[in-house]
Amino acid sequence: MNNNEFDYREVGIVLRFGEYVRTAEPGLNFKIPFGVEDVYKVPIQRQLKQEFGYRTEKAGIKSTYSRGNFEQESLMLTGDLNTAEVEWSVQYRISDPYKYLFKVRGQHQTMRMMNESIMREVVGDRTVNEVLTIGRQEVASMVEVKLQELCDQYDTGFKVDQVVLQDVNPPDKVKPSFNAVNEAQQERERLINEARAKYNQIIPKAKGEAKQLVQQAEGYALDRVNSARGDSAKFVDVLDEYKKAPEVTRQRIYLETLNRILPKAGRKVIIDKDAANVIPLLQLDSNSYSNSSDKGRQK
Repeated sequence: MNNNEFDYREVGIVLRFGEYVRTAEPGLNFKIPFGVEDVYKVPIQRQLKQEFGYRTEKAGIKSTYSRGNFEQESLMLTGDLNTAEVEWSVQYRISDPYKYLFKVRGQHQTMRMMNESIMREVVGDRTVNEVLTIGRQEVASMVEVKLQELCDQYDTGFKVDQVVLQDVNPPDKVKPSFNAVNEAQQERERLINEARAKYNQIIPKAKGEAKQLVQQAEGYALDRVNSARGDSAKFVDVLDEYKKAPEVTRQRIYLETLNRILPKAGRKVIIDKDAANVIPLLQLDSNSYSNSSDKGRQK
């Protein structure tokens, strides 16, 4: 009896008197009739899908979903003792028809139970913020790896293609409180960022000004020290020269002093110390006397 009704996405598992004997590939095949051999067709290339927390009623450009309550599947406890509704799907196919048929009973129900168990385990190791935001892709990847390991351990014959987190939300009863917490956290982050911006604007400027003042003070101190050292060295040099020739040095200092003072003295009269009757020679008059008296008073 020929069996030419194979779908090219299927293989046939041939049993002889209930015992597995061979796997028939797609194409023209034969089996012994009269109940001697039986064939079970297994769709190895068909991608299978299971949904958790939601059900798709009609898939397409605008998919429609069931309004049923699937909280039993989706409601989970996170590692920080919060709750989250996790909706996800798993896409898989049959990679080993023999194991699929003979190693596990209720293969697809077992697949559902393994999915729920692993998803709850992975979500339970993370905080609610990680599950809702930055950790979603990591959760999906971890579930995919662990699910494949469990499928291999149980000899289900399944190959996991992809785990997709469809939607992750806080439960409806706590959504208002959760949103309020998120808004408070966002406001906190905004204020922190503003404070950091002010800090980066003011502190470096203040540090620069302080450094500039320190450098100015150091420069001023260095200038004063060098100036004092120069004056001291000059005085020492003068003292050394004075010790070598005291009279000459004294006379030079005397003359230099007069050279600075005499131009400021005004009218000058130079006489011999032994001269007498010099008053008539000064040609004093009342105006000059008055002017000199006024200058004296002004001084």
